[in-house]
Amino acid sequence: MKSAILVFPGINRERDMARALQLASGQEPAMVWHADTELPKGTDLVVVPGGFSYGDYLRCGAIAARAPVMDAVRKFAGDGGLVLGVCNGFQILCESGLLPGVLMRNAHLKFICHDVHLRVERSDTPFTRGYNAGQVIRVPVAHGEGNYEADDETLRRLEGDGRVLYRYCSASGEVSDAHNINGAAAGIAGIVSERGNVLGMMPHPENHVEAIMGCTDGRGLFAGLVEHLAKAA
Repeated sequence: MKSAILVFPGINRERDMARALQLASGQEPAMVWHADTELPKGTDLVVVPGGFSYGDYLRCGAIAARAPVMDAVRKFAGDGGLVLGVCNGFQILCESGLLPGVLMRNAHLKFICHDVHLRVERSDTPFTRGYNAGQVIRVPVAHGEGNYEADDETLRRLEGDGRVLYRYCSASGEVSDAHNINGAAAGIAGIVSERGNVLGMMPHPENHVEAIMGCTDGRGLFAGLVEHLAKAA
């Protein structure tokens, strides 16, 4: 799996992501600067990592979405390439038009930084094939604006088309307001594009891939991507 990680001023999770991708694939990802206009040849996966691109000025992700490299990412996604956006990366994908909706301030107006539980809603996508449908995983979050919102028609379409892949839940898999950590509509933690090749999610699976961290639940996402691309080759 040949992956490329976008690097914007203020991004600070690119090395965490690179570590996870290298462990899963055995290949070191390419780092692509925001001012570049092309992706490395042969790229299989583009990752937009977390952090605070451009200091989160204007809206989170709004400036990064207009960086030169994003034209190449939009073309890559339009051609069916896999794109993963995590936390600030999710915000950037929404701001760039690659995913619908917007990430708002957390409902309690506080920065959240702790482990959460997610229910995997499907296991038949490149981003979830490493899990079972209905499986509950534990991964960290670290965000102040992770409250996913969209208009009613968009939410109906996301639900109807099975495009919600990850949802905040309890340790037993219960989805309710009590376990919705940031107030996101329908407890949404991650969604895919209409073609299913672009995933945006707020939690950080890349930080739970090694046993030394006390949990390896994030491995499934990366292992699934490697398996998907190996079968597609």
